[in-house]
Amino acid sequence: MVFLENDPRATKVGRILRATAMDELPQLINILKGDMSFVGPRPIDRSEGNPRYKDVSEIPGYEIRRQLRPGLTGIAQLYADKYISPRNKFRYDNLYVRNMSFWLDVKIFLLSLWVTLKMGWERSGRKVKKGS
Repeated sequence: MVFLENDPRATKVGRILRATAMDELPQLINILKGDMSFVGPRPIDRSEGNPRYKDVSEIPGYEIRRQLRPGLTGIAQLYADKYISPRNKFRYDNLYVRNMSFWLDVKIFLLSLWVTLKMGWERSGRKVKKGS
């Protein structure tokens, strides 16, 4: 489910959980099971569909992205606006695929930890500067 900025459905507790990324804790179970990793493209939400495409699988770059284990955080979450289109999100994911490495994962993980500590996930726009 996609939540909008200042979503009237979000309670005060819900806003705090999202701002601190505590709402992501259940995904740790999926990481422990091996279904997800800490770093990688976020799982695809079917609501990310685009009227131009009948299905997200038609978006360029989908096949490459689908081959990876989904992650708790990734390049798109750090460097792209929160409300980026699925097509552009896939571009970030494909950038990750082309540059995958242990050190890139460490960098993404540490930057994500920093954003979490600053409670910056709910802010629109980039969470970190491009040079980070």
